[in-house]
Amino acid sequence: MTEDLNRELIYKEYLMRENYVFHAPYNPEMEFYELVMSGNKKKVEELLIEDFCDKKGLGILSENAVNNFRYHFVITAAMLSRYCIEGGMEHEKAYNLSDLYISRVDKCRNLKEISELHKKMVREYVRRMSDIKTKKVYSKHVITSINYIYDHLHERITLENVARESNISEAYLSRLFKEEMGMSVSEYISRKKIETARNMIEYSDYSFAEISNILAFPSQSYFVKVFKKYEGVTPGKYQSDHLPSAII
Repeated sequence: MTEDLNRELIYKEYLMRENYVFHAPYNPEMEFYELVMSGNKKKVEELLIEDFCDKKGLGILSENAVNNFRYHFVITAAMLSRYCIEGGMEHEKAYNLSDLYISRVDKCRNLKEISELHKKMVREYVRRMSDIKTKKVYSKHVITSINYIYDHLHERITLENVARESNISEAYLSRLFKEEMGMSVSEYISRKKIETARNMIEYSDYSFAEISNILAFPSQSYFVKVFKKYEGVTPGKYQSDHLPSAII
């Protein structure tokens, strides 16, 4: 009973954090690129509500406002291409897309045009990454399952849950998912949870216990075990390996 109450409180804490934009302690820039790389159209659209040229905290690269945001646009284009290459986009396609939008921003005459072009560029990258993530998937049932898993990584996800969402039997989904994704539903869930945990370790200041709870692992020790299975090292070792080098 106490354990159930504790898990409920942890879940409510997660929801509270999510209302303030999930991964609040994350470096917002890194979160943005990760979302594009993962092809998460919904979350990216939420971030695009704020115009690029209204963003606060960007460095001053030019005293001319238009030139300043042109330069930041170029940096964004370069970062998007690199992240998307890491996510599976072909080098040539990623760089060609970057070159195309960089040449277009040079023709923008004001901040509004730069902001609109920024949205077009981001949507193009995230659309292509979304296609890459699902290009080997041929059935709507598996696509529905993948989307459900992505949206519920903060919960305990079962085959029963996913099959219900996909409106097919557990046995049929298991066979279909294995054929199209090359792994079981449970393995896919574990891999996606660990990918998320890895990013949280790199870009947030959540403790391992908090990450374990947010991602609904049954215990911190189990979280460590699964993390080591897929990453080859413990969360602690992974964190120490990815800490920024101290500047002396």
